[in-house]
Amino acid sequence: MTKLFTFFTLFFIVYSANSHDVLKWAADAEGNAPYIFQDPNVPEKLIGFEVDIASALAYELGLKERFVQNQWDGLIPGLYRGDYDIAMNGLEITDERKKAVNFSKPYYITHLSIVVRFESDSLRDEYDLKGMNVGALKNSQAENVLIGLDGVNVRTYEGEVNAFEDLQNGRIDAVLVDFPIALYYTSINKALKIVGAEVSEVSYGIALRLEDKQLLQTINAGLDSLITTGELRKILESWNLWAHEMAEYTNDYSEYDLPAIRYDYFVAAMSRDSSLETIFVRYLSFMPMVARAALMTVNISVLSMIIAIVLGLFIAITKVYGPKPLSILASVFIEVIRGTPLLIQLFFIFYALPTIGIKLSPFLAAIIGLGLNYAAYEAENYRAGLFSVHKGQIEAALSLGMSRRNALRYIVLPQAFRIVLPPVTNDFISLLKDSSLVSVITLVELTKLYNQLSSTYFDYIGTGIMIAAVYLLLGLPFVKLSRSIEHRMTNDVDKKKY
Repeated sequence: MTKLFTFFTLFFIVYSANSHDVLKWAADAEGNAPYIFQDPNVPEKLIGFEVDIASALAYELGLKERFVQNQWDGLIPGLYRGDYDIAMNGLEITDERKKAVNFSKPYYITHLSIVVRFESDSLRDEYDLKGMNVGALKNSQAENVLIGLDGVNVRTYEGEVNAFEDLQNGRIDAVLVDFPIALYYTSINKALKIVGAEVSEVSYGIALRLEDKQLLQTINAGLDSLITTGELRKILESWNLWAHEMAEYTNDYSEYDLPAIRYDYFVAAMSRDSSLETIFVRYLSFMPMVARAALMTVNISVLSMIIAIVLGLFIAITKVYGPKPLSILASVFIEVIRGTPLLIQLFFIFYALPTIGIKLSPFLAAIIGLGLNYAAYEAENYRAGLFSVHKGQIEAALSLGMSRRNALRYIVLPQAFRIVLPPVTNDFISLLKDSSLVSVITLVELTKLYNQLSSTYFDYIGTGIMIAAVYLLLGLPFVKLSRSIEHRMTNDVDKKKY
């Protein structure tokens, strides 16, 4: 026992020491080119100019880098959970955000650009957008600029790719977006173009917790070194992102130009002929990622459903047969859970509970959140099943000397379970699909993977059909199992009758 304790103590010390040698940085891999996105030729590999900067910064500081996936909207809350050290994903330095986090000095400065359909008349500046439907990324500087303009109908999007799709399909008239995104997506989509003057300067910074003063100084020193050595310029030139704003910011007006190898790689990869053979090979390359995401989806769904079934049964019995105070508590639990959105419950468990000292891993938070939510619905299913068994059967069992507990166990519950099995199966299929919501708490399951792949390749149909087919295949075995159990229970009941 002493040796085992010593081993775990040494392991903890070594792990803690190693954790200080790692720079954990977070971004949303759905962040799109050229920030962070999946390599079009090797989908399992993440690339982007922010990936390169994070790697160079960690190397400059003598640390190992570790990437942490998180939803873009959850990057700052994740900082305060302590899931990572820094967040870097096109986070614009604004006065409002400075109230919540510390920002490093800018690692990139650019501007906003107006993107329209190729056949549209050229616009001189943002004031010509009056009377138009204009898209922008939600909670971005572009959205704030548009809101400040009179007569502009602002449409906000979770991702820029969706805005470009709506623009191309004629649902909106223009998109106001950060120049890097405009540059990359107009370069591979000749139906769109950049027009007008530069709009509003934009500065990107690395976000840190307000209390991490020492880390802020370290990060700033690292960025200064990348600027002084020219490493930052090399990275940006390789992505075709070096511009006059960065020359002014770094005071580097030298004429040397490095080839934009990363930019050329992206354009070449996205401009290839999409023959059936190419698409088939691409889909095959998705399979390892799809398998991992499917396994995550199944694990979360099965474990959550086990919690839901066990807890739901307990709540139903408590509500129907328990003492009045406990019955009222059970009813309150059901109404509160059913009356609030699952997404809010997940956010509360994952982001709010750590403020009172309860910090759960993303996986544990997901299964608890889904389990509690569906337990309320299962409780009502079981309550209906319990009431479907005639009370005379319990009275008969009690008159024969059975305890109430045994009467429930051997008389009521088997019949109730057979009745509620179909709706419970339906709930599991629903839970399987609702597991897509756990992507907001840093987990990558099937739906999140679909968003990442479709936004990288602009392939919403083929990728969507593939992911939908996986969901269907995952659900079918459980439907088959449920029918088999139901059939067997029905046969057992029929045999007992004779």
